[in-house]
Amino acid sequence: PVLRRLDLRVDMDDRIALLGANGNGKSTLAKLLIGKLRLQDGRMRQSKKLRIGYLAQHQIDELNPKETPYDHFRAALPEETTEAQLRARLGGFGFGIDKADTQVADLSGGEKTRLLFALLCLPKPHLMILDEPTNHLDVDSREALAQGLNEYEGAVLLISHDRHLVNACADRLWVVQEGTVTPYEGNLDDYRTELLRAVRQQQKADKPARDKNGTLSHHTKSGQKHRKRNAAEKRAALTPLKQAAQLAEERLSELQSAQEKLQNILTRPNFFRDMPQKAQELAIKGRQLQIQIAAAEDNWLAAQEAYETALAEE
Repeated sequence: PVLRRLDLRVDMDDRIALLGANGNGKSTLAKLLIGKLRLQDGRMRQSKKLRIGYLAQHQIDELNPKETPYDHFRAALPEETTEAQLRARLGGFGFGIDKADTQVADLSGGEKTRLLFALLCLPKPHLMILDEPTNHLDVDSREALAQGLNEYEGAVLLISHDRHLVNACADRLWVVQEGTVTPYEGNLDDYRTELLRAVRQQQKADKPARDKNGTLSHHTKSGQKHRKRNAAEKRAALTPLKQAAQLAEERLSELQSAQEKLQNILTRPNFFRDMPQKAQELAIKGRQLQIQIAAAEDNWLAAQEAYETALAEE
């Protein structure tokens, strides 16, 4: 994607999350910052002493599968680093003796990502750019990554669909869309609410036009026939993505309906006083539903985004 009209600034204490659909240019911006892509116009000013660390999932393949985390640290640290110092650094990133001496080929996806993050931190970069860092991480590893980012003293530019990580680590949001990048003044929940509203409005707009009798107009009929003839194979390829988006939306609606029913019970007059144990159980269930709804929203937006991206490429 081509990005235009950029007027951005990153300072040492910034914690920025990039938001936007896949294919809008989030990774393009990251590659511009690290120098993998060159500016075609304009200028980018940065300190000559600036150190940038970059973590992306494809870098897992760049790890030597026959070497251990210990080997990777030994190669990255100064020669005068003692054995005890090296082991202490490894332990600080969750690599005890057993894992530190395990070949990369035998590490899990999350452990490999954690190793990449650890190697990224060793030279103490001023700016850390992470592109979907939690894709292969388990819950504990995600928490460790969030903690590590919060303890890190430099600037962070985060590309992630992981709501928890964004909420935990970012205090500024930039939206990448329509070929440019703009600061977003609201929080992540505001942004997601706007996205959900936009998706629903688009779904309504995409419904075929009908006349007063409820039948498709002649113009729409002929247009649909033409599109059907020319796009049969394309639709067949898109069908699984569309179905996945529909199922994700149905699951979200089910959870939201359950939450509404639960709220109706919990807001009954004197319910907490008359049935304290039941009220406590339902309150816990309500918190669990909130977590499930957040995950369902993530799934729906991801599925809808995948479908719309494929649709736009046709």
